[in-house]
Amino acid sequence: MSLALETRGLTRCFGELRAVDQLDLAVQGPGVFGFLGANGAGKTTTIRMLVGLLRPTSGELRLLGESPGADPLAVRRRLGYLPQDPAFHPWMSGEEYLLHVGDLFGLSRKEARLRAHELLERCGLEKPAWRRRVGGWSGGMKQRLGIAQALMNRPALVILDEPVSALDPLGRVDVLGLVESLGREVTLFMSSHILADIERVCEEVAILDHGKLLVHEKTASLKRRAVRPTIECVVRGDAAALEKALAAAPWVERLERLERLDPTADDAIGLRLRVRDLAEAELALPKAVVEHGLRLVSLSPARPSLEDVFISLIDRSPAGPTDEEVGA
Repeated sequence: MSLALETRGLTRCFGELRAVDQLDLAVQGPGVFGFLGANGAGKTTTIRMLVGLLRPTSGELRLLGESPGADPLAVRRRLGYLPQDPAFHPWMSGEEYLLHVGDLFGLSRKEARLRAHELLERCGLEKPAWRRRVGGWSGGMKQRLGIAQALMNRPALVILDEPVSALDPLGRVDVLGLVESLGREVTLFMSSHILADIERVCEEVAILDHGKLLVHEKTASLKRRAVRPTIECVVRGDAAALEKALAAAPWVERLERLERLDPTADDAIGLRLRVRDLAEAELALPKAVVEHGLRLVSLSPARPSLEDVFISLIDRSPAGPTDEEVGA
């Protein structure tokens, strides 16, 4: 695997606000890399520096082994980019727009047309829409066109800022499948606030908070390491007193209700507990259920999700300044 993206001490300030603060990243490829953070964490500011839309205040970055400052055009020819809110010329058709992008990259008209048709089809856009004006397209269709334009130049590194944000659930499944398949060919650097999507396609993630890197690790090892053990149980009966007792128990870190698993059982309550000591919890929880006169239907350890990891790490992170507009 080769190093596709590297930053050292990358920093961007807006007045007194450090939107990105001393960011060190090293991303190998091919594969899909997830870049996570809450609104205002600095994700979009980082991406804008990577693609040359913002100059860093300080620090270094290298893309595909090259410094963009030394020969920016050479680097950009090997780079694909989908912004968070892609904009298109509304009077152009989807095909015309991709031909225009092909012209910018120096493709012959024949090569650009073949590539455009290949990508329109691969991105799930049906042929009747190809020659319709983009101004009349839905948001989801425009998002797919944005992904297609990011691939026109056969890039070695593709940077995607919220690539599925405008898609419906079925569209997200299709596009994530495309992203997953592309990850076997090139390096994709993907920002998203939909953690389940990142978990599905990304083997490695970085989490940013208030401009600082919290963690950079393989997704599987991060889920094993960063989250306390979790138990899910289902009880029957009025669980209000039990919930109050569990919330005060020293071995319980977090308690939340689950959606009812069996809609026909009106008195079935699902609970999810993040615990400090799994062995103690497995002994104490059944005892507490019995003491409160309830019936324990099921009890099992729960596999942590990337969302659990994210919440756990953000909870531990010290508060700092945010700026939704410049550091989303």
